[in-house]
Amino acid sequence: MSSNIPSSGHSDIIPVAPSLSTDTEPDEREQSNSPVNKRVLYLSMQAIFNAIVIGVIAKLLVGLIALITNLSFYGKFSFEESSPAGNHLGLLVIIVPVIGGLIVGVMARYGSPAIRGHGIPEAMEQVLVNESKIKPIITFLKPISAAISIGTGGPFGAEGPIISTGGAFGSVTGQVMRITANERKIMLAAGACAGMAAIFGTPLAAVLLAIELLLFEFSPRSIIPVALSCATGAAAHFALFNSEPVFAMPAIPEPSSIAMVTYVLMGVIIGVFAAFVSKAVYVIEDLFEQLPIHWMWWPAIGAVAVGTVGYFAPRTLGVGYVNIHDLLTGTLPLYLLGTLSLMKFLSWSISLGSGTSGGTLAPLLTIGGAIGALLGTGIIALLPGSGINIPTCALIGMAAMFAGASRALLTSIVFALEATMQAHGLLPLLGACTASYFISFFLMRGSIMTEKIERRGIFTPHSYEPDILQKISVSDVYLPDCNVLSTDNTVKEAREWIKSNTESEGQVTTFIIVHNDGSLAGIANRSEIFSKEYADGVLLKELIKDRRPYIYENNRLSIAIDVMDRYGIDLLPVTDHTSNKIVLGCLSHREIFAAYTLHRNDAEVFKRAISLKRHGIKVILKGKNLLGRY
Repeated sequence: MSSNIPSSGHSDIIPVAPSLSTDTEPDEREQSNSPVNKRVLYLSMQAIFNAIVIGVIAKLLVGLIALITNLSFYGKFSFEESSPAGNHLGLLVIIVPVIGGLIVGVMARYGSPAIRGHGIPEAMEQVLVNESKIKPIITFLKPISAAISIGTGGPFGAEGPIISTGGAFGSVTGQVMRITANERKIMLAAGACAGMAAIFGTPLAAVLLAIELLLFEFSPRSIIPVALSCATGAAAHFALFNSEPVFAMPAIPEPSSIAMVTYVLMGVIIGVFAAFVSKAVYVIEDLFEQLPIHWMWWPAIGAVAVGTVGYFAPRTLGVGYVNIHDLLTGTLPLYLLGTLSLMKFLSWSISLGSGTSGGTLAPLLTIGGAIGALLGTGIIALLPGSGINIPTCALIGMAAMFAGASRALLTSIVFALEATMQAHGLLPLLGACTASYFISFFLMRGSIMTEKIERRGIFTPHSYEPDILQKISVSDVYLPDCNVLSTDNTVKEAREWIKSNTESEGQVTTFIIVHNDGSLAGIANRSEIFSKEYADGVLLKELIKDRRPYIYENNRLSIAIDVMDRYGIDLLPVTDHTSNKIVLGCLSHREIFAAYTLHRNDAEVFKRAISLKRHGIKVILKGKNLLGRY
C-alpha cells in the first residue's frame, strides 16, 4: 500500500460502483456490491441491444461466407449457401485457399494480428490480462478475415469468428460505457456467447460456455446479463435463420445398460483422440514459428495443405455443417468416415496452426463425429447385441471430442442436446463427455482453448469458487487492540510516541485519530506526521484533512479491501453504527491476509480460531489526550 493517502476526490481512483462516491457508508457500499442491483439492469439492457446487433452480424457473416464461396469456387455472385465440395476446378482448387491465406495474412500484418486464430483463446487472454479491452478494429476485421478464409475453402466453422466478433463488440461498448473492468468482462462474455447462440440457436449452451471459458465465475450479477444476451441471440437465430434444430437427426432410442457402458468406453477413447488433436495443433504452430519468414506468409503456406487435401477430399473444404448433418444420419460409407476423420484433421490443424482466421467448434464436431461413427461401426460388427446405433455414436463422438479438447464439459453436453433436440441422448452424452473430460486431464496440461495463453505465462482458472473475503465478516478478524492517536496530541508528542512504541512492530504507515470520547476523527499517515511542513506544536486534528474512512464490524472483508484500496491505506478503523462512529478497533492488511490463508486452508480451523477470539477481552482506551492502545 502506498503511504500517500489519496483524497476522496482523487481523479485516478476508479470506484467499484461508479454511482457511489468515496464518502459512501460501508453498508451502502456493501449494498452496491450485492449480487443484483440497478447496475445489473443497466448491463442487461445493453447486453440485449448488443445481442440484437450481433445476431444481424452473424447473418451478414454467413451471407458473406456464402458469397465468397460462390465467387471463389463457382464464379457466380450469389448469397445462397453452397459447399465448395461440388466444384469443378480440378488442380486449380489448390490455388483458391492460398489466395485467401495471402489476403488474411496481409490483413493481420497491416490491420491487427489479433484476427489470427480461432477467437476464444484471444478473448480469454483479454479477460485475464487486459481488463477485457479489445480494440474496436477487431469488430470489423475478424468477421471479414474469417469470411475470406472460410469462403476460399478454409476448413472452419462460422461460430469461432462470430464468437470473437461478438466478444469484441461487447468489449467496445463496455469501453464506451465507462464501466468497471469486471462489468466489461460481463459485456465481453455476453457478446461472445450471443454470437454462438445466434449461429446455432443454442442459448443454454452459450450461457455455459460463458461460465466455463470466459467469466471464470458464477454469480447473479454476471449470469443475468449473459443469459438475457444469449436468449436474445437465439431469438435472432430463429428470426433470421430458422427454428428447426440446427443438427436434426433420427430419434435416439432409450439406451440399455450395455449401451451405456459402451458409450462411456467410447468417451474414454475419444478423450485420447481429443488430447492428440489438441497437442497436434500446437506442435504444428511451433513448426511454423521456426520458419525463417514473416508470419504474414504463414496462412498462405498453410492454405497449400488445405487446397491439396481439398483436391483429394473435397468435403474437407469450407464450413462443413453439411458433413455434420450427414454424420448424424448414420448413412455415410466407411471411406467418407475415414476421410472426414483423418483428412479434415490434417487440413484443419495445419491451417489453424499457420495462424489464419477461423474457428474450432465445427471442425472438432466433424472429426469427433467421424471417429465416433467409425468406433460405432466396429463395435456393432464385433458385438451385434450391444444396443448402440451409429447416429448416437456420431453425436457422442462430436460432444466428447469438444469436451475433451476444450474442457467445457457442460457446454458440450448441453450443446449436443440443444442442437439435436434428442432427450434420450442425455445419459449417453453425460457418460461419454465426462469420460473424455476426465481422460484429457491425464494427457495434457492445458486445453485447445488455453494452451496458447498458458505458454505465455497466463494462468487460467480450473475451478470457480466464491470469493472467500465475501464470506468473512470484519468482526471475525479485526483487532480490538490497536494503535490510536488523540486529536489533542501535538505532532511532537505523536512523533515521540511512534518512535518509542511502533518501531518494533514494523513500519506502521497509517494511524487512527480519535476524539476524547473515542469517536473517529480521521486518519493520518506516517509521512505526514513526520513531515517538516508541520511544526511541533501543531495538533493532530490539523492533519486529518477530512479523510474519515471506516468500516462497520458487520461488513464483509471484501468491502474493507475496497475502502482500503480507495484511500490507499493499510489500516482501517472499525466503528459502531452510531452517528459518532465510536472506534471499536482496527483492521489491517495482515489480518485480512491471515484470515484468507487460514480459511482457504481449513475452514474448520478458522471457525475455531474465531470462536476463541470472540471470547477475548477488549482493552478500553484510557485517559484523555493520551496516545494509547485499544
